[in-house]
Amino acid sequence: MAGTRTQADEAREAVVEAALAALDLDAKARLLSGQDMWTLPALPEIGLRSLVMSDGPIGVRGVRWTADDPSVALPSPTALAATWDPGLARRAGVLLAQEARRKGVHVLLAPTVNLHRSPLGGRHFEAYSEDPYLTGTIGAGYVNGVQSGGVGTTVKHFVANDAETDRFTVNNTVSERALRELYLAPFEIIVENAHPWGIMTAYNTVNGTTMSEHHYLVNEVLRGEWGFDGYNVSDWLAARSTKGAIEGGLDVAMPGPRTVYGEPLAQAVRDGDVAEAKVDDAVRNVLRLAARVGILQGAEPVVTEHPEAVDGIALAREIARRSFVLVRNEGALPLRPNGTVALIGAAARDARVLGGGSATVFPARIVSPLDGLTAALPEGALTYAVGADPNTELAVADKGFELRAVCRDAEGNVIGTGSTPNGQIQWMGSDLPEGVTHDTLHTVELTGTFTPRESGPHTFGIKGVGAFKLTIDGTTYYDDFQRPERDDPFITFFGAPVSRAQPELTAGEPVEVSLTHVVEFPEDIPLKAVAFTLTHQEPRRDPDELIAEAVEAARNADTAVVVVATTERVESEGFDRKDLTLPGRQDDLIRAVAAANPNTVVIVNSGSPVELPWREDVAAVLLSWFPGQEGGAALADVLTGAHEPGGRLPTTWGSLTDAPVSQVVPSNGELPYREGVFIGYRAWEKEGRTPSYPFGHGLGYTDWTYESVKVEGAVEGITVTVRVRNSGERAGREVVQVYVAPTEPDTDRPARLLAGFAGVEAGPGETVEAVVELPRRAFETWDETTNSWTSVKGSYEIQAARSISDRRLAATINV
Repeated sequence: MAGTRTQADEAREAVVEAALAALDLDAKARLLSGQDMWTLPALPEIGLRSLVMSDGPIGVRGVRWTADDPSVALPSPTALAATWDPGLARRAGVLLAQEARRKGVHVLLAPTVNLHRSPLGGRHFEAYSEDPYLTGTIGAGYVNGVQSGGVGTTVKHFVANDAETDRFTVNNTVSERALRELYLAPFEIIVENAHPWGIMTAYNTVNGTTMSEHHYLVNEVLRGEWGFDGYNVSDWLAARSTKGAIEGGLDVAMPGPRTVYGEPLAQAVRDGDVAEAKVDDAVRNVLRLAARVGILQGAEPVVTEHPEAVDGIALAREIARRSFVLVRNEGALPLRPNGTVALIGAAARDARVLGGGSATVFPARIVSPLDGLTAALPEGALTYAVGADPNTELAVADKGFELRAVCRDAEGNVIGTGSTPNGQIQWMGSDLPEGVTHDTLHTVELTGTFTPRESGPHTFGIKGVGAFKLTIDGTTYYDDFQRPERDDPFITFFGAPVSRAQPELTAGEPVEVSLTHVVEFPEDIPLKAVAFTLTHQEPRRDPDELIAEAVEAARNADTAVVVVATTERVESEGFDRKDLTLPGRQDDLIRAVAAANPNTVVIVNSGSPVELPWREDVAAVLLSWFPGQEGGAALADVLTGAHEPGGRLPTTWGSLTDAPVSQVVPSNGELPYREGVFIGYRAWEKEGRTPSYPFGHGLGYTDWTYESVKVEGAVEGITVTVRVRNSGERAGREVVQVYVAPTEPDTDRPARLLAGFAGVEAGPGETVEAVVELPRRAFETWDETTNSWTSVKGSYEIQAARSISDRRLAATINV
């Protein structure tokens, strides 16, 4: 299914077999175990260089988790999916391959193709959609783009890793049909259409077996039925059992140096617990990957000529503006020429451009909405007011801080220093400053100055576990041991900061700041890491005063533009959401501003759905997702009308009360997927509930008339041709969506499914045709009796639509 081998593939395979034959058991076992946080060991005896992996998916961080090594930051995966453009996803992949090569990275740990099963999923910004077909199609474009640049991908997290609560231990019980039709489907589409070189198995358990040991799903389905021939790497620290993992199809256990592979694996073979042939299978997969990316001597890499260089800034800006979804517009957008604008919201000044967790990268620059509109509008046309701040908790010490890290041994001698552009230290494995070793390191001091931009009580805090000493302006505010709030190996990274000091500071007057951490490495820890964060929060002004100032600014402007956002404590890896409300007083702010100025435009800066209780009270609502480093410039493009907002919803937006599927918290370690195949729009339709904005919805700056639909071919190859006319006054792009709906009601099947889509562009008055090829799978279901795909015969409507609920034309066929 994954494709036949070419002559070049066969030549690489011969080199792989020769290399495998030259390795002894210890070398083979060592190759399957990470040597540190991001790499596999080199084996000079066969001409194998060290394989380097790095997190994505919106950028390439490299092997150092620091702002010292900047990366291009693209919009969030939800934004990319909102473009409904696999070609644009491919171009994003080409750029990321370019970034990976620049940083010496061979494999990108992306894309994430888990589904938006419940709107409460805390990491949904890192995945694409609630729909498996849209997810798989965008994901295939991304993978094809990255690998066209000679860099491998690792499609993740295989499988049913659709929430963060108890993700290390939860047993997700999922029917075979739901697995096949929903959760496995994006992976299957990508394997078939993009031939990925890697896959990552998830932390969670599925139907009683942890995914890093899931023989059925990995060996029988992924490798057997689908023909996947890439490498399978564990999620970090997910591998738990030597025998279980190797027999379950896990090739690489990360991170190192202490894993269930390496010496334990070699010993298991010697003890007769594991067949060496299983080890050979895994090594073969790793060597094949090495050959493909060009680090195995004698093997020609898959890509010998890289694509033309990509302008990362320009592409980040293009993806952002094409991802913005205009869900409501009562004539407020584009902005009036020569009009005045009151820009409101803390998120307009301090932009939230990406989600929290392992998807984090550090761009060289960030264009905020305030920056973008200041550059785009005439002088004097723009005013700004804070209005309301979504950051109700402390954030990483950043603006106004000039810090460095000083490393000392147990006697207090300085053994090394490192620059720290913000208050976050994350040294993983061997990623230590020059001259510093784990054996000699005793303390790390973050030290430098902070220059406040506001006077008043500033709050400082600490995120991390262990002994800390916090001193500000010569006063020690904390000198004690900070303990974890819960048992999670990543609590240091994703846990909440704790407030430890609140000194009175004066704007513009720098003060000395010092946070010292005593470093300890427990004997049983699998990876040595130094990780802690100095956090900060500016003085908290009276929220009512801030809102009143915003209202006055709005009253004196032609248009009020309010930017609201979630925070890293709302959307991040490591935890799920408790609700869908905007943090802080942002809802109150919007209501007050809208009452003062009926021409109020709201920009919703979140990676996944939030509730919009005021949506009917404002003139326009634009969803900007996490828009990446150029988000502010892209926003100015769209608001001024220089470009049309191009996005369509990749997931349903509605209230949590109405959401048909919301459960993410396990009971007694188990989370049953009782809803079966009914998630997202499938569930909303089944329950007869009306969301705030439906799947596929999105407005532009022109209008479209659907003139005809023609369906040709049989189930083996159905082509749908939809003729549409731009009936508006300016050029635009339309996403023609095709849904397949059984004409006979069936409570066991969704009322309709997305089966294809195509983007078309046209000038005013022009007519164009969208041609969509429908996959056979659109007319099949998984039969749990025969354990196979079954074609469901009968009559179907082929519906041409602007969204799941705005269906314009239909044709009936019999299958």
